[in-house]
Amino acid sequence: MQDASSSDKLAQKYDAAAPGWADKMRLLGYFDAYLGFLSIGSADDLGRNGLDVGCGTGAFAEARAVIQPEGKVTLLEPSGKMLKQAEGALALRGVTTQTARSRLEDFPPAQPFDCVLAAHVLEHCDNPTDALRHMRRQAAPAAKLWLVVSKPHWCNAIIWLQWRHRSYRPQQVAKMLKEAGWVLEAEHSFPTGPPSRTSRGYLARAV
Repeated sequence: MQDASSSDKLAQKYDAAAPGWADKMRLLGYFDAYLGFLSIGSADDLGRNGLDVGCGTGAFAEARAVIQPEGKVTLLEPSGKMLKQAEGALALRGVTTQTARSRLEDFPPAQPFDCVLAAHVLEHCDNPTDALRHMRRQAAPAAKLWLVVSKPHWCNAIIWLQWRHRSYRPQQVAKMLKEAGWVLEAEHSFPTGPPSRTSRGYLARAV
């Protein structure tokens, strides 16, 4: 995880980037990539009470809503400006949301979630395994985790200049998931565009 000071600085950077973030992510193909990833399962795998960790402007939760429009989702994000945009985007889709402006480790859920989304969150955590443990503690038994993580590629070296994020190979992610109480069920390679070069998807189940 991150200390509070580092987390606050990152949230400030995301606040500054928020105005054009959603359009940029769609233009680069991340919404479509998330939709393709979530489509490898069923609507049941997406639950009725979801949590989007580090939701940004809500692209991952929006993609979930296309497949699973029922139920509700909690948007968890330390950047207030990102969180406001995410709430608005989900409202346009008629999705019931709760919002929490908080770091993952400081978030007290009212009840366990049956679906957890986390796109490009681990890369900013000093202890990503511990972050996955926090997600596991907030998940119901057999809940699904839809995880997107940056992978080693020269494109991420360019992105690193701005965000100072990390990247992980599949073997590293599998090891962290196992240590944190998740069973890896499937991996997903994004087929096209920037997501195919920067990211990889992982579907895991809580045990």
